[in-house]
Amino acid sequence: MPTRSRSPVATGPEQLFSDLREVAQRVRDGLTWEVPESSAELPAAELPAGQISQYARQERTRVLAAGADGLEKLAAGRADEIGDDESFGMEAIVLLEGRPALLVQNHDFVPPAGDWAVLDGHRPAIRRSLARVGRVEVTGHLSLDWLGTAFLVGPEAVMTNRHVAVEFARSDGDGWTFQQGMTAALDMAEEYATPTPQDGGATYRITEVLGIHQDVDMALLRVVPYAGPTPPPGPLAVAADAPADLPGRPVYCIGYPAWDGRRNEPESMRRIFMDIYNVKRLQPGTTTELLPARATMKHDCSTLGGNSGSPVFDLADHRVLGLHYGGRYGYGNYAVPLWQLVDDPLLTRAEVNFV
Repeated sequence: MPTRSRSPVATGPEQLFSDLREVAQRVRDGLTWEVPESSAELPAAELPAGQISQYARQERTRVLAAGADGLEKLAAGRADEIGDDESFGMEAIVLLEGRPALLVQNHDFVPPAGDWAVLDGHRPAIRRSLARVGRVEVTGHLSLDWLGTAFLVGPEAVMTNRHVAVEFARSDGDGWTFQQGMTAALDMAEEYATPTPQDGGATYRITEVLGIHQDVDMALLRVVPYAGPTPPPGPLAVAADAPADLPGRPVYCIGYPAWDGRRNEPESMRRIFMDIYNVKRLQPGTTTELLPARATMKHDCSTLGGNSGSPVFDLADHRVLGLHYGGRYGYGNYAVPLWQLVDDPLLTRAEVNFV
């Protein structure tokens, strides 16, 4: 089957969807519900932007319709007839339906479609997860104002990646301190189109680097509220044992995917993220493999660079299975399996909430 590009996730429609024809019909139905926009009704000053928006919607419709054609050919055993446009359209459907990145607004997530409608049954637990994940923000950095994602794992401790923490911290021989002139914070909101700051989540000062792990891409940081004596919400439950059936297990990430054209094919990213970056998203997927010798759990959630430090949750019980630390375009994503560190001195010192 000819292809124009590869998806950021390493799974094809045959593996993701049990009924290709049903998915194709659902996509077509969704296109018929869209109401065409007329740029002619816009004020003159807004006309160019309206025309661009209208073209983008028309292009999206064209791509998804071609993808539905491709799914139907695949279901009929006619894969050899699938052309480039249909292949690219199927990629878009995989990203939008199979491995979506759902926007978070008002501490909740938009209703998912298709197979991921199962998330609705977990909405209260996922909302509790959302409230305990934030964006790592910095002042005094030469080029960045935020670095990645972190999540609450102890009474005053958050977990993120080593490569996030070293952007504002340095080793002083005995431990780690902040680089001169820099401060860091954890913002639990930064949601799409949140109207005013008071509608967002809490913000916490990062006051100390509890430690940076020597063997895996992990850092533990101490946080305190900016104002008042109110402590952070209770920590997330971190898995103290491995799931029995790790490959193919439904999971979800929470984080802040950022534009990253170096590692991901730009058009594929636009199909799933619709050019909305740097805000909190819920990203469901599955685990694909455990590599014990490399202290790595692979998964296929649709993540980007700003997801560095994201928690990977088990959808069954909402414990944190892994710490996401990176991905490779077309092959999948990587996380530290946290149950392997249940007796690690650094995590013990941070009072990580293993359950």
